[in-house]
Parts: sequence; C-alpha cells; structure tokens
Amino acid sequence: MNLLIKSATVVDPNSPFHQQVTDILIENGVITQIGNDITSDAETFDAAGKYLLPGFFDLNCNIGELGYETKEDLHTGTAAAASGGFTGIALMPNTQKPVHSKAEVEYLVNKSKGSLVDVVPLGAISYKREGKDMAEMYDMLQSGARAFTDGNHPVQDAGLMERALLYAHGFNALIFSYPEDTAIAGKAKVNEGEVSTLLGMKGIPSLAEELMVARDLYLAEYTNSPIHFSTISTWRSVDLIRQARLRGLQVTCDVAAHHLVLTDDALTGFDSQYKVKPPLRIRQDIDALIAGLKDGTIDAIVSQHTPHEIEYKDVEFEMAEFGIIGLQTTFILALKAGLPVEVIVEKLSVNPRKIMSMPTISIDVDADANFALVDTDLEWTYTRQNNFSKSYNSPFIGETLKGQVLLTGNNNQLFKL
Repeated sequence: MNLLIKSATVVDPNSPFHQQVTDILIENGVITQIGNDITSDAETFDAAGKYLLPGFFDLNCNIGELGYETKEDLHTGTAAAASGGFTGIALMPNTQKPVHSKAEVEYLVNKSKGSLVDVVPLGAISYKREGKDMAEMYDMLQSGARAFTDGNHPVQDAGLMERALLYAHGFNALIFSYPEDTAIAGKAKVNEGEVSTLLGMKGIPSLAEELMVARDLYLAEYTNSPIHFSTISTWRSVDLIRQARLRGLQVTCDVAAHHLVLTDDALTGFDSQYKVKPPLRIRQDIDALIAGLKDGTIDAIVSQHTPHEIEYKDVEFEMAEFGIIGLQTTFILALKAGLPVEVIVEKLSVNPRKIMSMPTISIDVDADANFALVDTDLEWTYTRQNNFSKSYNSPFIGETLKGQVLLTGNNNQLFKL
C-alpha cells in the first residue's frame, strides 16, 4: 500500500498529531512522513474536511464460518468489516460446531491470515456452549483466542461463571458476560412496556438483563476477577456498572450501535428486521446509554453483526431470528446518536483494543498504517447493491444515511469505497 493522504484531520488521542490537519504518506504499509506539503509519486487522496482515525475494532461480531457459511463467511465478513472502517473483529463462538477447542480457534486464525482485517476468535466458556462443563479455555488461549464467552447463550449457572472467572483470571484472560436471565426473559420477543402491550406480545422485562448484571458483578467482586458485559441495553444496567466502577471493580462493558438510535416504537409495524436481542428498549434507556458513553461508564460500541438468510427474517415476527447486520453502519449510527468523533474513536478503536489487551495503534511516523478515513457529512443510500455482507437483514437498507468510511487500511492493504 502506497498512498498520500492530503489535508486530513487526524483524530487519535495516542498520536502526537491529534487534532492536526496534515498530510500522511504511507509507503509499503508504513507511515513514513506526516507533515505539510508532502509530495510523492504515490496515489494521492484529497482528504480536506475529512477525518483520519485509527482503525476500528469490533468486540461483538458473528460470522457464520464454521458451519453457517450461508449466512456469512470470512471473505464476505471481513469485506463488510473493512467497508465499515473495522481493521479488527472479535468473532463470537456462535458457530456450528462452536468455537470450544483449540481446533476451531486455529482454523479461524489460519483461514483469516493475509486479510486486511485482523480476526480474533473468542472461545466458548462452556463445552458446546451448553452452560454445563467448562471448555478448554487455556488451550484456546494458547492457540489465539483472546477472551471467552458463550456468545448469545447467557451462562445461567452461577457456579460455572464463578469457576470460569477464577480459572481465566489465573492466566490473565477475560470473561465476557451476555447478561440475560432466561427464566425471566422466557420466550418473549420484544421489550416489556407500552409497545409490547399495544402489539399484544409478551415482553422481556429489563429485569432479565439487570439481574444477571448484578449477579456477575457480585461474582467478579468475589473472585477478584475482571469481567466484560456485552451489549447492555437498560438504564439500570448502566447505573449498576457505574456504581461497581466506583467500588473499584474491574468491569468494562459495551453497547450495540443500534441500541443508541432505535426504540421499541420501531416495532409497531411488526417488521422483523428490527428484531434484536437484547430487544430495542425505550427512550429513557437510550438516553442513559449515550450518557454512559460520554461519562466513561460504557467503554465500547459494537456492531453485534448477526447475518441471517432471508428465510430466517422474511417471516412472521414471532418466527424470525434475532439480529441485524451492523459492520457497515456502526460508525454511522454512532454519528446519528450525536456522539463527537473524538468519543467515537475512543469507543470504536482505543478502548476495544485495551479491553482485549492488544497493542495500541497510532497514526504516527514509522507506525504500521492502520486507519479509517471518514467523511462525517457525506449522505448516501444504503442498498443491497452497496452492502458488502452476504446477508442483508438490516432495517437501514433503503435509508439515506449521513457519514461514510472512504478508505480503510491495514496489513499493507487498502479498502477503497
């Protein structure tokens, strides 16, 4: 990759050029010069009025490989990631078979070698993600897994979660908790509230999430272990985590981008494209999530990219699967939520890598070029034709969106819109 980016505004708190308008010369995938009036024979991109950001890292991405390649494979998944500015993705173990041993981890690591996007498998906490017996976590760590989670299967057994926290802490690994008490949530499909009553549908109460957040905070405190909560969605969850931080607990958390802009009012048309889990909540929850991002309680924003074939979504709402694709729209939804670019960089690039104990990346001379160049004002229409995912289960397809990723660079490779 040889590229001269002219007059970009650098937004990177780890860079000495933070908030400066400057030229950036990249040669063979390495930043060789940063300054004014740089000249080169390399391809030149006029970035006046645009922002150069460190590449994003997604902590919650579902790609069907292994076993569900008809939903998404590594090739299409990494293309969707690059189109959204992501230069790294953490893969949930929600596959068939699950990522519960070193064999699956090694397959994903080896299969993704050479990609623009760094692929980091997350290993399962329990064998087959059944919530009964612990999986081979240490072996998976040795093979390349960075953290452990049962994905969209919340760990219901408190004893198993306690043992997992203790065991992982012994070799400095991190446990991700997807907080849902399934006994409380039951088989409901939407948030419990006015909209569920209007629709005549049984709702999932916020309590289902908050009970599990409270339980796992107590377990983390008891075991003196770090814990990360995936896709929190209610105001009380934010408050519980905020209070835990004040008590000195080692707790981090993230929120899905669509939970920052959509309320359960979107469900009044029974459109299954809005069916997600955790379910869309109410305005009070959205306001609390955005406030939590701004005050540092919430560390990261994730895509929760969950592709599905048409036969799993283009059906009655009750029958449809949960989830939407989100890699291509995460940055855009963060903008739509009213977050400043500086906060978005912190939540999409800086903090996710800290949480995963990965090396810091920076836009600096002699650093590897790992970046996303974005235009926050460009308006465009998201269509099936410019969707890079293999699936197209997104409620935003057909909408005019504001903000776009123009270039993504990493591993001496360049994605150009």
